[in-house]
Amino acid sequence: MKATQDNQGRFIIEGPATAQELMELAANYYQKKLGSTPITCSREAVDFFRTKIGHLEHEIFAVLFLDQRHRVIAYKELFRGTLNAAAVYPREIVKEALKHNAAAILMAHNHPSGITTASEADIQVTRRIIDAAGLLEIRVLDHLIVSVSEERYESLSEKGLM
Repeated sequence: MKATQDNQGRFIIEGPATAQELMELAANYYQKKLGSTPITCSREAVDFFRTKIGHLEHEIFAVLFLDQRHRVIAYKELFRGTLNAAAVYPREIVKEALKHNAAAILMAHNHPSGITTASEADIQVTRRIIDAAGLLEIRVLDHLIVSVSEERYESLSEKGLM
């Protein structure tokens, strides 16, 4: 597959493309879009996370590191799990945030089952991350749960679970 972009921002794909190549193309598009403007709501990051991790058959816990104005500094997939769980360590998230000099973070993980409802473990780890990051004045904006099999997502912030 060869992909180019015309002067109006449209992608032109030459030759056959695999589903993985199309997902990577979409993720690159969303990453460029996010990198240039501040994130004003979690919904703006959902499509990005969905294209990066929503389609995977194992859980991935990923973080967008943001500056003071909520512009993206970096994206990092920090933890990899199994079909229905991933071990997440708040210390490692805070360490990475300090490395990037991030003022805020926006977290997400996928549910390969397609069901985006937060588990009690998801809520508890989010609270532990908020506590750890808060000690260093790093704001946790949201924790999103995404899946590609359904067009839904869950925002722990929107649900009042943070």
